[in-house]
Amino acid sequence: MSRRKKVLVIGLDCAPPELVFDQWRDELPNFKRVMDDGVWGKLESCIPAITVPAWSSMMSSKDPGTLGFYGFRNRGDYSYEKNTLANANSVKTDRVWDILSRAGKKVITVGVPQTYPPRPVNGLQVGCFLSPSTTNHEKPYTYPASAMQEIEATVGDYLVDVPNFRTDDKDYLLRQIYTMTEKRFKLVKKWIAEKDWDFFMFVEMGTDRIHHGLWKYHDPTHHKYEVHPVLNESIHHYYRYIDSEIGQILDLVDEQNTTVFIVSDHGAKKMDGGICVNEWLIKEGYLALKSRPATLTSIDKCEIDWGRTRVWGDGGYYARIFLNVEGREPRGIVKRDEYEALRDELKAKFEALVDHNGVNIGTKVYKPQEIYKECNGVPPDLIVYFGDLFWRSVGTVGHGSIYTFENDTGPDDCNHAQFGIVIRHDPDVHEGPCGRELTGLQLMDMAPAILKQLDVPVPADMQGKAF
Repeated sequence: MSRRKKVLVIGLDCAPPELVFDQWRDELPNFKRVMDDGVWGKLESCIPAITVPAWSSMMSSKDPGTLGFYGFRNRGDYSYEKNTLANANSVKTDRVWDILSRAGKKVITVGVPQTYPPRPVNGLQVGCFLSPSTTNHEKPYTYPASAMQEIEATVGDYLVDVPNFRTDDKDYLLRQIYTMTEKRFKLVKKWIAEKDWDFFMFVEMGTDRIHHGLWKYHDPTHHKYEVHPVLNESIHHYYRYIDSEIGQILDLVDEQNTTVFIVSDHGAKKMDGGICVNEWLIKEGYLALKSRPATLTSIDKCEIDWGRTRVWGDGGYYARIFLNVEGREPRGIVKRDEYEALRDELKAKFEALVDHNGVNIGTKVYKPQEIYKECNGVPPDLIVYFGDLFWRSVGTVGHGSIYTFENDTGPDDCNHAQFGIVIRHDPDVHEGPCGRELTGLQLMDMAPAILKQLDVPVPADMQGKAF
């Protein structure tokens, strides 16, 4: 009788290699157990290194341009008004569980970003943090919808995310993170043990939320580092807790037949400050407002003088820069034959940006057409990593400066980093030294690696390579 191979993917949003591989490796025995028995390495994220589109890029093996979305929020068309949120309906291509379902494999996914609204699979799907409510049964967050009752019977009120995680109430934040994580692991452990599956994947968002909420208590190099008798150790303690949960999961799986991956979509790093991108564009003469707002105002709420505006931008962990192109935007003024020269001019100026002390911050600027296989949807004209992601992009207007040290969307202590983690234990690999570090791995390599483990053909249009 042939063996039944299985794959378990443990996803930890935002988990950085510096903590897992370096700083706390010897204090995380279950992470270390998988590393020592398998292979591991840094996993390069997509550009932009953000939850959406990263997890879908990982699980489809397509870059963000091919997927056609470049963050949570995207321009719906070339008008000035239409913006869309990228949920599951934005994903027009197969992801791993779709391919496996058609191949007759039993699949379970829990909390994988961009799985709300849930879609039919050959098994179970529990929606992600984008699910609007877990109590509104008229809008089910599971497939099949009946799974909601089973979840409630197992964990009570299931949390897809931490409500109001951008808060100064850090005690509340920690309680909510642990409550969410405990419920998710309780459900996952039950289903791993009791359900029929070939592929099981879940993503824990608590790692991301605790980094964004508490990094200033963790990192002494953070410009707002605070000493606190409990909070300084909060991220450290949480990783030890996650490690103990992973240990319980590893004890439940059939280790002779199950390949285990532990993976993150990107890393984390301190945030030195914010560059007010639209303030800068106004100062440099690229963006004109009919009137300056008296208070901090989102750029889409400002009265923009489009007849005198060549460029505007969006905020976030990175900046999206849009040119007001004649014949493309409704009131575009940038001539087509000036487009490339203007992009180059902006790129050079962004790369020359200095901080409030006059020191160059090392900004990286990308042209989508140069980094993606194709550009679907409405791509930004430039993607900007201010200070190589040590500075975030602040889109609001009204700061009176191009620098800010307060986040305009609520308290946030860290930015994303370009490299996450991957650890793999494959029970069939007996050659070569265990505990090997792999190099050169990219997010899109994950999907073909999973399909290879389950002996399912890798589609020719996947951009990554199995490892």
